[in-house]
Amino acid sequence: MDILGYIVVLFIGYIVGSIPFALIVGKVFYNKDIRKEGSGNLGGTNAGRVLSKQAGIAVMLLDILKSWVSILIATKVANHFGFDVNPTFAGLAAVVGHCYPIFAGFKGGKGVACAAGFILAVNPKLLLIAFVFLVIMLLWKKMMSLAVIVTLIAITIISFIYQPFANLRQVLVLLTVFITYKHLDNIQRIIHGNENTLSWLTKK
Repeated sequence: MDILGYIVVLFIGYIVGSIPFALIVGKVFYNKDIRKEGSGNLGGTNAGRVLSKQAGIAVMLLDILKSWVSILIATKVANHFGFDVNPTFAGLAAVVGHCYPIFAGFKGGKGVACAAGFILAVNPKLLLIAFVFLVIMLLWKKMMSLAVIVTLIAITIISFIYQPFANLRQVLVLLTVFITYKHLDNIQRIIHGNENTLSWLTKK
């Protein structure tokens, strides 16, 4: 195992993932610190709730790009220096960086968009399946947290059933456990019937 190579790849992913786009968009375009409003999370859902629908969508897209860009940079660096590593680990590190960003006091988002970006980078077909599950759950329950957890569990199960996705099983298990852990407070609110809904998506 190329220890130095993996350290470099993970570092790249973590640093890119740590860029707090929700905080940047809020302060630059709305003069707001979204950490002080809504759920306080630095993610697209809270950006949409606190700032605007457009801001929420923009932040989500930028957060999706974190994993994609991390893997792209890590691949180029690994090839340049001849590291014997799997550059997709940078995408996983980006998810961690998004949740615990060094540039925002280690308090970030829930990692959902970054996880989507990672799946997009390694297997677009699986992301399409995940998107279908997510939309169905959102239309049904209108709760992003519940939709995300159910979607991750669903595609993880699919990876164990459908052979072409078998190489993603371990990664999906890790993502599902990690992101479910990040949503424990949401799960408590769901149980007690007071979880926030995505009403901002229907605003004009």
